Amino acid sequence: MEARSWPYFDPDYETNGMRISPPRVVVDNEAYDDATLVKVDSGNRHGILLEVVQLLTDLDLTVTKAYISSDGRWFMIVFHVTDRKGGKIHDDETINHITQTLGTKKRKELSALDLQKCPGRSVGVESIAEHTAIELTGTDRPGLLSEVSAVLTNMQCNVNAAEVWTHNSRVACVVYITDGESGGPVTDEKKLNSMKELLSNVMGSDGERRGAKTDFAPGITHTERRLHQMMFADRDYEGGDQTPQFSSLDDKSKPIISVQKTNERGYVLVNIQCRDQPKLLFDTVCALTDMQFVVFHATISCSAFDAVQEYYIRHVDGCPLDADGELRIKKCLEAAIERRSSEGLRLELCTSDRVGLLSDVTRIFRENGLSVTRADVSTQGDKAVNVFYVTDASGNAVDMKIVEAIRHEIGQTVLEVKEAPSFFRSPPREPEGRTKLLTGLLKSSERFFYGLTSLGWRSTPIA
Repeated sequence: MEARSWPYFDPDYETNGMRISPPRVVVDNEAYDDATLVKVDSGNRHGILLEVVQLLTDLDLTVTKAYISSDGRWFMIVFHVTDRKGGKIHDDETINHITQTLGTKKRKELSALDLQKCPGRSVGVESIAEHTAIELTGTDRPGLLSEVSAVLTNMQCNVNAAEVWTHNSRVACVVYITDGESGGPVTDEKKLNSMKELLSNVMGSDGERRGAKTDFAPGITHTERRLHQMMFADRDYEGGDQTPQFSSLDDKSKPIISVQKTNERGYVLVNIQCRDQPKLLFDTVCALTDMQFVVFHATISCSAFDAVQEYYIRHVDGCPLDADGELRIKKCLEAAIERRSSEGLRLELCTSDRVGLLSDVTRIFRENGLSVTRADVSTQGDKAVNVFYVTDASGNAVDMKIVEAIRHEIGQTVLEVKEAPSFFRSPPREPEGRTKLLTGLLKSSERFFYGLTSLGWRSTPIA
């Protein structure tokens, strides 16, 4: 039997300090009129910042401001968050889930079912007990999603959920399937091996520089976290060999990122200024985590259109940063932000689910010269609810006459146009000068922590 390598997932562990003094979580709706404060006071450990940000992201909450400090053995963070409508969080189930997940309830006690019941959750956990998860990376090209879904349909598999990201001519995809006959995960080893071979042939291409990868993922997979890991491992930040995919994209809409060394404890100061977008904080924290950097201090501020993030970081091994390292940080952060900046026309499909639906829809896209730049496929009960971002084969805006012809073929009430191409939107304001939100923070930490204490914060470190 062929040996199969499994993708790596971060282990879930607790330090002795966490057992002795578990995290304290406060959800405060009284301090501000326009946002709910989520305050976390905990023993410090690697990965805790991503853990908190990931939870808030999965609950579909928006972080408008954040103050983070984890210098030493203690971790302190304050988030200003709003719900999807821009209001405070008043839902008791959501508040309880935040306090239980981040607080005294151990994360390993949370089952996939617990997370699936999160109110407002849009992405996150899929259980291998119910689905087979397939991970694909390779060179992007028009019609690729159609070819992948055709293979799965021919293998009598139903696509229950999928998420596809493209960036710099690379593509990463996580697909959750069930066997068309049993309705459960695919368990036949012969069928799995045949499926892997066929998908590897589809994902590969002549002159493939980095190689295509096809894996079956075990256990529990957080889809968007995994997509960041896959694209980072595929080095999408290095750029493609072809012309930029979106020739209509204004350069002013690209993030402005600066990296510089400081004299404060060997920190590297990273400043990001860009157009605000959903889950921006999650994307940047994922990138820093994947590059093995630890965030010691940070300040985040988002307005209606723009976002400014400033981080004081160090590498986990303490190695000093050289010029190549600075450039790599810029490229990786830019890639993490742009992966979610879906360029193209947003199309939403809602209809009864069936085996082969995704294959039929994407085949029609391909036959009409449309290229899918990003996709979010999900199943809600017996309904398929799919979102596609499409351009023409050259990466330009699609002809609306073609879109209307496709809608007529698929069904005008089934496929709807929801959003114009993002490269027609206004770019962020050009900053007048580099804003240092954390200037003076390191030299006035007493005032910073006193402010936290005045909000009911426990500041006594672990003995």
